Amino acid sequence: MSSRSRPKRQAVPKPPDPAHILVIDVGGSHIKLRMGPRGRIRKFASGPGMSPADMVRQVRRLAGELPYEAVSIGYPGLVLRGRIAAEPFNLGEGWVGYDFHKAFGRPVRVINDATMQALGSYEGGRMLFLGLGTGLGATLILDGALEPMEIAHMPYKQGRSFEDYVGERGRERLGTKKWRKAVADVVARLKEVLEADYVVLGGGNAARLKDLPEGGRLGDNLNAFKGGLRLWTQSPGSGR
Repeated sequence: MSSRSRPKRQAVPKPPDPAHILVIDVGGSHIKLRMGPRGRIRKFASGPGMSPADMVRQVRRLAGELPYEAVSIGYPGLVLRGRIAAEPFNLGEGWVGYDFHKAFGRPVRVINDATMQALGSYEGGRMLFLGLGTGLGATLILDGALEPMEIAHMPYKQGRSFEDYVGERGRERLGTKKWRKAVADVVARLKEVLEADYVVLGGGNAARLKDLPEGGRLGDNLNAFKGGLRLWTQSPGSGR
């Protein structure tokens, strides 16, 4: 084959400057955003009426004139191959199929919110991440490969799901003391069945734990922003 007939190699797109990536952490109670690794965190209330258009409008207002080149979104629900695959349990409707790229006018990557925080928390090996917030998020990382898991609504006991016990509604129903015991039991069960080396506990309610369960490590909610930056600079992944 002559040099003239060889197909041209397509240039690999250059990843955006981490300092100019806007990371949005979507939660059932609040939505937080930060640009770059050291930007100021801004937030606003969400809730069961929050649509994606509402979120974009408020994010753009808060972001103001920030010179962001790309956007990472941590979404509290099922994401498959970078696309939202199911409506959220704790927000409004319209998220499936919403065109974030068009809305922001920038390249956008979407990942499950617990997976984004897990990515920012990962320190090697076989790690299970559990996000204790309004609901329950879960992600397993196996030697760098991401495996988001939808276990929150799986049956746990007494006809209730894992989220019914360790999510915020569970804490309100049980009281914080019994909720802590439920968290310890869930961590022990999942760590054993998934053969995790360690379990990172993140989310807004992780700080309510008095003692960490055996094999547990306290996460940092700032790791969600770290994970949103890593989403553009490394590909540890499954196709989800």
